Amino acid sequence: MKRLCVFCGSKVGSQAIYADETRRLGELMVRRGIGLVFGGGHIGLMGVLADAVLAGGGEVIGVIPRSLVDKELAHPAVSQMHIVESMHQRKAKMADLSDAFAALPGAFGTADELFEMLTWAQLGIHAKPIGLLNTAGFFDPLLAWIERTISDGFLKARYRELLKVTGELEQLIDLLVREAASG
Repeated sequence: MKRLCVFCGSKVGSQAIYADETRRLGELMVRRGIGLVFGGGHIGLMGVLADAVLAGGGEVIGVIPRSLVDKELAHPAVSQMHIVESMHQRKAKMADLSDAFAALPGAFGTADELFEMLTWAQLGIHAKPIGLLNTAGFFDPLLAWIERTISDGFLKARYRELLKVTGELEQLIDLLVREAASG
């Protein structure tokens, strides 16, 4: 796995563990020689992650819609910045540049990106692994909802396996690397 696309918040959240784990992920990616593809922002967990990878000398590729560049949200120090016209183009470009995906705590944008990649995997548009870092149980309600979609007959149980879930950074990277190598 050469590049990991990470979806995460444009805010840091109310608990220090979110930024701490995000920073640790960036450091781990650098140690493992994995480049970062992300939403291109310098704010929130996105900025924390990009700064950690850059501080370690790693590759950081941002993909950001022009409308957000114009609001001066683009990270100024990334290795490469791709400017696109829409959020859909952003997700498609991020997918093209990445070997796997991971979601960290965030809000609507993070959920949108995660679920688009899950939907594309379900439809066979891509076969790249998708991970979820469940820091401090942040995603527990979402995981309960996914289980409900299965128990109530909206989602086939086999699609649960599209999402690799763990609360441990090393395990997340190991799962994604293993899945990317076998895919």
